[in-house]
Amino acid sequence: MKFVDEATISVEAGSGGNGACSFLRLKYMPFGGPDGGDGGDGGSIFLHADSRLNTLIDYRYIREYKAIDGEKGGGRNCSGKGGDSLILRVPVGTLVYDEDTGELIADLAEPDSQTCVAQGGRHGVGNARFKSSVNRSPRRTIPGQPGEKRTLRLELKVLADVGLVGLPNAGKSTLISAMSAARPKIADYPFTTLYPALGVVSVSRFQSFVMADLPGLIEGAAEGAGLGIRFLKHVARTQLLFHVVDVLPIDGSDPAENIKTIQAELSKFSPELTEKPCWLVLNKIDLLDPDTLQAHCDAIVKRAHWTGPVFTVSGQAQRNLTALAQKAMQCLVERMH
Repeated sequence: MKFVDEATISVEAGSGGNGACSFLRLKYMPFGGPDGGDGGDGGSIFLHADSRLNTLIDYRYIREYKAIDGEKGGGRNCSGKGGDSLILRVPVGTLVYDEDTGELIADLAEPDSQTCVAQGGRHGVGNARFKSSVNRSPRRTIPGQPGEKRTLRLELKVLADVGLVGLPNAGKSTLISAMSAARPKIADYPFTTLYPALGVVSVSRFQSFVMADLPGLIEGAAEGAGLGIRFLKHVARTQLLFHVVDVLPIDGSDPAENIKTIQAELSKFSPELTEKPCWLVLNKIDLLDPDTLQAHCDAIVKRAHWTGPVFTVSGQAQRNLTALAQKAMQCLVERMH
């Protein structure tokens, strides 16, 4: 299924039913008095976070949603039936914005969380409500109120504990496929990953975390180069970042300069990202001679002026992945407490 993380929809709640103007007429009661009933309330529209969904693709094809109107009141003090509410299901992690004002209406970050995005119209009032000792036959009624209308922008930020960032062909997809059951597309050309992929990394029987593989970044991504920064918003919810770097790039580029490039693009996108814990993961160490491996990696770290944690792994050969997963789990547990 295609991954869609943005959609714009129009919602309109149901209008309230009008109140009735009626008078009771029976064979032995020719002047029975007013008996017009109230109308029914209009149906509201709710958004519900469903953990079984992972994309907003349904809202790319159907963009307009309207709840049912309340029915009008009837004679003999019969009230109109209220309109049924409409519940729209969205993935967990969906942000709901008012398209016209830019206001954040709700952040559906928890499973089964729900919010009302369009309130149904209030019911109208029948003439029976206005009878009094001085007005025995009122003909006044109040019509139902219209339902709320809104244009909404839905934005999905995937919920992951760890996010993988780096240049194209750094081995991010191979890494997540080796550490979890995720099976993203893997090939020997740039931008193989076009959409985020999630995988659950199991550390022990009762410990696991969610890892997100994001499309590769290139220099100028903050200005829209390559796939731009469209998917960087998904990193906002992560607790830990893995900066994956190819220790022996096929294009002959300098890994240290590649590190600086990605860090610069992250800081341009959001200064908050630079404040998140970020670990340098030097990948594809199976391509290096074991005798020169440590010296090669130390030189990269020194030239990049990297001061954070450093891990040397190989997604293809599955080397040092268990230690990386255990350290990440330990870090996540400490951050939760």
